[in-house]
Amino acid sequence: MQCAIQACLQRNAYNERKCSHLIDALYECCAEFYRRQGEDASSVCCPKYTLLKLKISQRQQAETDAELRETRKR
Repeated sequence: MQCAIQACLQRNAYNERKCSHLIDALYECCAEFYRRQGEDASSVCCPKYTLLKLKISQRQQAETDAELRETRKR
């Protein structure tokens, strides 16, 4: 999955928005990993559990902010 993210970023001039579906999929996979293995588990592919929670929260907030901005433009 990391290779797909890296390839996507390279293809899109490192515009993370164009690859967000892949990043979200990685974070979903990591969240499932921690649900199964516990919060103290570790993986070279996933951020630590507390950082993962923060990243997911930030990404959800960014989506909400983007929707609000789009609504205000109309």
